[in-house]
Amino acid sequence: MAQPLDLQAVRDELVAVAYEAGHMILAANPADIGTDTKLNSVDIVTDVDKSVEKMVLARLSAAFPSVGFMGEESYLPGMRIGPEPTFVVDPIDGTTNFVHSFPNACISLGLAINRSPAVGVIYNPWQDVLFTAIQEDGAYMTRFRGSTPQKLPLAKMPRPLEGLGAALVAVEWGSDRSGHNFELKADVFKQLAASGEDGGSMVHSLRSMGSAALNLAAVAAGQLDAYWEGGCWAWDVCAGWCILKESGGIMVSGNAGDNGPTLESRVYLAVRGAPSGQDEFVKEFLNVLGDRKMDYAA
Repeated sequence: MAQPLDLQAVRDELVAVAYEAGHMILAANPADIGTDTKLNSVDIVTDVDKSVEKMVLARLSAAFPSVGFMGEESYLPGMRIGPEPTFVVDPIDGTTNFVHSFPNACISLGLAINRSPAVGVIYNPWQDVLFTAIQEDGAYMTRFRGSTPQKLPLAKMPRPLEGLGAALVAVEWGSDRSGHNFELKADVFKQLAASGEDGGSMVHSLRSMGSAALNLAAVAAGQLDAYWEGGCWAWDVCAGWCILKESGGIMVSGNAGDNGPTLESRVYLAVRGAPSGQDEFVKEFLNVLGDRKMDYAA
């Protein structure tokens, strides 16, 4: 019978890998690297994405040879996360930011067991900010390497959630720029931001920072109240989901009436930890959607 994984050892190795990846990312000059596109001209992949994932795969395969691997750049259509332990990796989440030298991108390293996030490590090398979590052991943020980790959420006494009208919400346009999902997003963004007199929710503001993993980390930290997204993949959310959950936050389906979500649902609503108001907040947010649903093929 196989011995269970030492999740602390996994976390420690993922942190070491994240810091090595950070050195590789910072050493690259976006003006000089090769780029390609996948879905369209805004769905970008670079040589650095591929090199970082190759390094991550080599290190994790050597350290944990029995653990599976799913990475964004080596993903093939039809691949699925099984119940066996699997590393779920995005070498650079926020590649568009990276190629524009906008310092909001990260490496996202997750471990899924039984298709559920068990360990999460997210590292933004430009800001030298590290987020980590192990299931049932809390979530932490380290502001710069060598400093004392801070337990998440950052506030010792988080504020109750008081509804959309008092919320700072992250959203992303994504790489689909036409069709039903794009139109639904644009309509919902407008309704969230619009004044009550115009039938809107008048949130404090919307933020679109270009990295699903860092958005989830910010919700876990209590810096954002919520994050709504459609079109993410498992490697975008696995690490951040673990960090969110361990901070007291919740992840639900970003479509009203859907079960789940799972790591491969692709439509999510993340809500920060709070002493009260989570369920009411989710209900209010999903009421904005009504019977409209985002639809992404897995």
